[in-house]
Amino acid sequence: MRRAVCPGSFDPVTNGHLDIIARASRLYDEVYVAVMINKSKKGLFSIEERIALIEEVTAEYGNVRVESFHGLLVDFCKQRDIPAIVKGLRAVSDFDYELQMAQMNNGLSGVETLFVPTNPTYSFLSSSLVKEVAQWGGDVAHLVPPVVLEALKNKLARQ
Repeated sequence: MRRAVCPGSFDPVTNGHLDIIARASRLYDEVYVAVMINKSKKGLFSIEERIALIEEVTAEYGNVRVESFHGLLVDFCKQRDIPAIVKGLRAVSDFDYELQMAQMNNGLSGVETLFVPTNPTYSFLSSSLVKEVAQWGGDVAHLVPPVVLEALKNKLARQ
């Protein structure tokens, strides 16, 4: 069984994230989406809400599991016998940071990192940008799945 993990905060999950997850699901038998818990940051969506949204928008793939994690990603990988991390790269600036992380992860545990160039349509896209535009009333319908858009609108209306 070939396994890989797509890690991130996914606050919220975007079409760019889904593009990378979908592509990974075609390459691997089982893909874990690891939702990072960062106790020092207050996210817009709770970890449980993020997991539920990702599960809903990835249900069609059939081989995607969604779990949260806290700590080192390599420990998550070791516990689940996952030999590969799949990361999307939007720009050269992403590569500089991600290469360092890949080398550290490989040095710590032997886990390999596969870099997937993002679809050019999503090369500018980030969860932070989606939240900022949405908070100011901008249209982000083309950047997130419909269920995420609805959840985003509801969350922001309560703030």
